[in-house]
Amino acid sequence: MGIIPLIVLSCINPFAPSIDENLGKDGGLISDQKSVSGVFQNFQYAYTFKDTLIYSKLLDPNFIFTFRDYNLGVDNNWGRDQEMKVTYGLFQNTQRLDLVWNNIVTITGDSTRIVRSFNLTITFNPTDIIFVDGRVNLELKKDKDNRWRIVRWNDESNF
Repeated sequence: MGIIPLIVLSCINPFAPSIDENLGKDGGLISDQKSVSGVFQNFQYAYTFKDTLIYSKLLDPNFIFTFRDYNLGVDNNWGRDQEMKVTYGLFQNTQRLDLVWNNIVTITGDSTRIVRSFNLTITFNPTDIIFVDGRVNLELKKDKDNRWRIVRWNDESNF
């Protein structure tokens, strides 16, 4: 009788556990983006883990990023390809990114326009840390798979 539990337990490999099928259903780290909160969850995940694949899934193919160049006093913008290059560079050249989403300042009834405040700490190294505070002004839309994507991002930060 004592040998049967030994045989059963010997077939379990602790270094190759089975996949937990329930992980994503109740609060996993990555959202399916079927809710607006899922967009912000994935955004934070992408920055925390410097994951360009997750970040790319946030952006609509027609994505436009707009920011203020305070030195020149003009607004600049770029599309999805440039946004991915800039974000990749940010992810590669930092030791740590800490993004905290704060309150939603405004939201339309259909959730297509959201202004939300944030705090971002960018750590290049222990002696070079930048603190960015501000707001994102986002235009969202659902794609063919009913997932929310960012179409337009107007940066309203202090950077």
